[in-house]
Parts: sequence; C-alpha cells; structure tokens
Amino acid sequence: MNRNSRRQFFAGAAASVAGLAVARSALAGLPEPVIQTSVTTAPPLVPNSGRPYNPVVTLNGWTLPWRMNNGVKEFHLVAEPVVREVSLGFKVNMWGYNGQSPGPTIEVVEGDRVRIFVTNKLPEHTTIHWHGQRLPSGMDGVGGLTQPAIPVGKTFVYEFEARRPGTFMYHPHADEMVQMAMGMMGMWVTHPKASHPHISDVDRDFCFLLNAFDVEPGSKTPRINTMTDFNIWCWNSRVFPAIDTLNVRLNDRVRIRVGNLTMTNHPIHLHGHEFLVTGTDGGPTPPSTRWYEVTTDVAVGQMRQIELLADEEGDWAMHCHKSHHTMNAMGHDVPTMIGVDHRGLVGKIQKVAPDYMLMGERGMADMGDMQMPIPDNTAPMMTGTGQFGPLEMGGMFTVFKVRKDQKPGDYSDPGPYQFPAGTVAYEWPGAPPQTTRPTGSAEAAPAAASAIKPSSQGGLSH
Repeated sequence: MNRNSRRQFFAGAAASVAGLAVARSALAGLPEPVIQTSVTTAPPLVPNSGRPYNPVVTLNGWTLPWRMNNGVKEFHLVAEPVVREVSLGFKVNMWGYNGQSPGPTIEVVEGDRVRIFVTNKLPEHTTIHWHGQRLPSGMDGVGGLTQPAIPVGKTFVYEFEARRPGTFMYHPHADEMVQMAMGMMGMWVTHPKASHPHISDVDRDFCFLLNAFDVEPGSKTPRINTMTDFNIWCWNSRVFPAIDTLNVRLNDRVRIRVGNLTMTNHPIHLHGHEFLVTGTDGGPTPPSTRWYEVTTDVAVGQMRQIELLADEEGDWAMHCHKSHHTMNAMGHDVPTMIGVDHRGLVGKIQKVAPDYMLMGERGMADMGDMQMPIPDNTAPMMTGTGQFGPLEMGGMFTVFKVRKDQKPGDYSDPGPYQFPAGTVAYEWPGAPPQTTRPTGSAEAAPAAASAIKPSSQGGLSH
C-alpha cells in the first residue's frame, strides 16, 4: 500500500476509536476463527501469551483462543447456525458462536485491551452486548441505540479495556427474543491483574450458563415465541445425564460461576457442602457481606459466583431446586392420575393403541427405568443411572465428585464413589416400630363449620 492509499485508508476511520480499531486490524488481517463442535468439557486453556492467570473450566464447553497484536488481545467470534447435541441422540437446531451454543468462554485479565471481531453468518442482522462490562457506550452492543446492527455477511469490531475483574456474559441485543431463544450466549471471565482483597486463590474454577428451550418432542428447532412453558432446562445447552460432572480433589478450594439467561430464576443447590457467594453481577462481594448457604437463587440476567472447601468426599448432587427443572421433555397438559384405578382399562386401550403404557397411577417413579418408546430426537423425561439404580432426573442436574486421590489439575471423571463400609443407608431387617399418635387425636370430634352464602335478597344466609 503506497503513502496516498494508506492516508485515504485511515481518513475514513479517524472519527472513532472503533474505526481506528478496524483500520489497524485490517492491516494485520483478522485472527483465524477457532471452531469447536465437541460437547465434552475442555481442559483449562493455560495462557501462552499476555499476562498470566489461573484459567477456568467451562462445563461442557471451552475457552476461545486469542492472538496478541501490539499488546491487544484479539478474539474472533462467528455468529452462526449450529447443531447442539443436548443429550445423546437428541440434537437441536440453534444459533450460537464458533460452532457451539453457548459460545466459547472469553478469558482476559483486568486492564487488558481487548479487540473482538464478530462475523455475522446468521440469516439476519445481529449485535453483541457485553453484559455487565464497564466500557464506552458505543461498544455496548445495543442495535439501533449504540451501534448499527451487523449486517449478514459482515464483520464488526468491538474494542475496549477490561476494567474490572468478575464474571460476565455476552449475548445479542438485536432481535433478542429470537436470537437468545435460539441459544446465542456465552460467558466472559475477567481475572484480577494482581492480588485482590476480595478475590481468593482457588484450586479449581468452573463456569456455566443456565439456558432453556421449548422443543416439541420429535422436532429439532426451539419454539421461539414461548414465554413460560419451556420443557428443556439446560446447563450450557446440555441436560442430565449429558451434563459433565464437576470433579475435584478432596480439600480443594473450588469456585463455581453461574450465569442465568433463561426466563425464570433458578435456586442452585449443592449437597454435602456449604458455600459463600463471593461474586455477583457487580463484581466480588466484600467478605463482610457473605454468609454460608447451600442454595443460592440466580435470577434472570444475573451471575453468581460461589466458593467452597471440598472437604467431604463422595458423590454430591448439584441441581436447580425447582423440581420441574430436573426433568426433560415434559408435557404441560398431562392429568394427575395418582390413585386412579385403571384395572381392566389398560387392556381395552391397548387393543386400539398397542403402545399405550400406564403412567402416573402410583406416581411417576416408574418412568426412571421404564423403556417407554419416545419420539425420535427427544430426551427421556427421567433418566440417568447410578450404582444403586435409576436416578429419575434430567434437566439441570449433575454430580459434584470429591475424591482424595484425584490428582491436582485432573478433571477426568473418577467413576462412582466407593462408599466406606457402614456409610450407606440400608433396609431395617426387623419389624417396623409401632406408630404413635398424639393422645386423643383419634377421638377428636370434627370441627363444626357452616357456610355463609349470599341470599337472593342481597343479604347473607347460613
């Protein structure tokens, strides 16, 4: 490029920082986009350039590599249609980034200058909002308000300084109802640049997003107009038993970062341990504001960062405590059949519907091990098996595995816990104890009651 051409090249971009970023990067060429389609949890990406930090592990996800360009950390996100395997054999048409939904986690260090190239391969325009970040207004990613939308086939550049440490998210702010309902989201972690009074060193640092879809049994594309009746509740677009386990070493200090981009809140509950909420949307919480919990509610659009000492060995459930959120592919119009006598009815129904199976007469636990035919491309409602039988779970559920022989830095699944003798609940071999009731409860007379109803004259009558 000669001197006049170079001068003309820069003249049109001199009006804004964003334009200068485009010009500088155009000279260097875009960083090659990294595409990932594996649904397994990737090992932590140890930084090989830029300032050092202790990396996170994204549950059933990965961290986006970058390149350094004159001291700027450059990333390339590609917004595109993807196919996500939500569980074994159950694949959903989604929109995401770099081959996945959610997109890859972005990790930077406080004070980093960050430049993100965003290429739009969707069938409509898009933007990216950097949820929770302090940045120039023109980089905030709200289409029509702070920037023009990114047209189909075009690449825009976002450039800003990562000003504060914490856990953040990214998602579109263009046709948001459609694009987020189709799975467009990702996590962002900014590590502290130095020792921070409110941020502890940990041995393992996990992160994942809460997301939800309405996918009709047998179909592959989410129903984007759904407001409340979701039937697929996910962590990082996976449902149990396809959500990987969180595997740690006994006495590890563990941090878990959770972001919620569903349309309802989720009380996240961990068995066997108590934890502290050490960070929120606003950054790390001062130690004086913390107290121990076993459940923390993550509301819509919020992030929560919890920390604990993994000092109890075993297999510990971790899940959303809304009971419907630990199920898959539920129907919303299924009648309750508990206590209904079906004797003589099933055979008659099977004469016209041979595949008919009785459900719900004694509760739904039979669904956990029932090999009931289901539509193609659908996850069973209750599934997963442990060493003692069916788990009868789905959706937002996984296992926190603590082992004394798990090596530092080893994130592989150690398998089922080997319970020490005498530490598993067991059946009592003798006669059951006699049931006692409060004295006089059987003889108590029923309470007298009468109804007061409106009379035809407008008054009240008994």
